[in-house]
Amino acid sequence: MATSSDFEQMLRESALRVTSPRLAVLSVVHRNPHADTESIIDLVRGELGAVSVQAVYDVLKALTGAGLVRRIQPQGSVARYETRVGDNHHHVVCRSCGAIADVDCAVGHAPCLTASTDHGFAIDEAEVVYWGLCADCSGSHSS
Repeated sequence: MATSSDFEQMLRESALRVTSPRLAVLSVVHRNPHADTESIIDLVRGELGAVSVQAVYDVLKALTGAGLVRRIQPQGSVARYETRVGDNHHHVVCRSCGAIADVDCAVGHAPCLTASTDHGFAIDEAEVVYWGLCADCSGSHSS
């Protein structure tokens, strides 16, 4: 489990100033992968007390820009954040309750899918979202 000093080091290595809101947001996202912004705000306020909504949005933007946090937004969902960055993974989303879980890429290196044509783009990432029903919503506990 990452510690406060780990988060401080991550911020410094990314040339970001170490502040209480940045530490709190990074810690909350680390402990609550795929959390939405409102949940992050509530949890950060639980740690710090008064913090503005705008401050949390600004921190999320800075952390995302620095590559410390990844923003995902499955179709029909609000933006969600995770600290699992820089690897080749995707997500599975429950159509019923909206639960999200990480899924490692089945084969290959990033991007794990090769486009049939790149249209002149320098492709560096492929996004895959698997959709279905989670074990709780489907009534089964098989994988």
